[in-house]
Amino acid sequence: MQSIIDSLHRALGGSVGLAFGYALLGILLLQGLLLLYITIRRVYFEREHQKHSRERLQLLVKAAAMQCREVEQARLVWNGYRKFQVAKKVKECDGVCAFYLAPHDGKPLPPYKPGQYITFQLNIPGIGKPVVRCYSLSDSPHRTDYYRVTIKKEPPPPNRPELPSGVASSYFYDRVKEGDILDVKAPGGNFFLDMAKEAPVVLVSGGVGVTPMLSMANAIAAIGSKREVWFFFGARNRKEHIHKEEMARLAAANENIHLHVCYSRPDAEDCKGTDYHHEGRVCVELFKELLPSNNYDYFLCGNGAFMKSISDGLEAWGVPEKSVFFEAFGPATVKKKAAPVAPAAEAGVAAIEVMFSRSGKKCQWQPGTGSLLDFALENGVRIDSGCRAGSCGSCLVAIKSGDVDYVSEPGEKPESGSCLTCICKPRGSIVLDA
Repeated sequence: MQSIIDSLHRALGGSVGLAFGYALLGILLLQGLLLLYITIRRVYFEREHQKHSRERLQLLVKAAAMQCREVEQARLVWNGYRKFQVAKKVKECDGVCAFYLAPHDGKPLPPYKPGQYITFQLNIPGIGKPVVRCYSLSDSPHRTDYYRVTIKKEPPPPNRPELPSGVASSYFYDRVKEGDILDVKAPGGNFFLDMAKEAPVVLVSGGVGVTPMLSMANAIAAIGSKREVWFFFGARNRKEHIHKEEMARLAAANENIHLHVCYSRPDAEDCKGTDYHHEGRVCVELFKELLPSNNYDYFLCGNGAFMKSISDGLEAWGVPEKSVFFEAFGPATVKKKAAPVAPAAEAGVAAIEVMFSRSGKKCQWQPGTGSLLDFALENGVRIDSGCRAGSCGSCLVAIKSGDVDYVSEPGEKPESGSCLTCICKPRGSIVLDA
């Protein structure tokens, strides 16, 4: 370049040649910069295109894998009850044991959706008929050799200490041992984490309600997903900290899983920062302090008071109802709001008469009332229940007259003349054998 400038300098003489040479140099530099910019832009867009192509390919691979799992699940799933052997029983903490269940026939198990449960039919000595109970699966759904459930021996209600402990949970904790054979239905339930999505999630649990959350967190970790997870767990102290070591390992091995453990009554030997992170109960105020925003999907599981407190707090914080999911086992203390009824329409709808023949109670059903099971319990009529999702069959009641409408599809259609009270409403006046 300098030789060009020197030649022009001699040819044109003095300052004119020098100025022209520097102008030419400037033009050449601009052309070089323009070419460099174009090259950088081309490389950038090529890399972006490759990135988007990889992302599309990953989505296609994930979708194909999900379809394969669904096909495999459909192939391996079974009808009715299947024999399982208790391969291992592990005490997790005070009053809580984990049961590792292997299929007695040795065949592979279908995968399930993280958050789902399995249903047991238990023949408990001293009880005339089989006891049906549902327990959430607490491990990764990608295991094909065993299922794990984690069960707490339910004590008597605090206000009725004279009552016995939970029938099924006491049977598991006190009497079921390694090598025993149990009757188990295939996994089911509508409370689960959609693994095809990448939306960030908040898993909120108290006590034994942590079991479906562990399944969700384990599922995310098992596939190496970088999905953002905030995992909140509440217990009184370390003695009631279920799967403590497993939770710690999950958080340590996966930087996208943010674990926050709350002890409401820590003992003197409990170490803050090691055993737990916050003193007090899990609450929405803690979410406000830690979460970047409220823009998450929230999954809740715990006792009724716990879930009502959290769901009310989330509503007050402006979290839309469609972003809050909760486990439906046990009394329905948290309910989705019914769609508003126009005053004119409401005035024109007469109350429906529901007769519980064995209890001798006649009650008036109003628009917006929950399931027949909820209605019965609210009116002091006892009906057994388990899954509250129309799968286990324990809430089955005979219909003496009338008919029902189902709000969701039953897992197994009940026999004619009966209804699954947990997922149905009366079509008109009805008499139930309850």
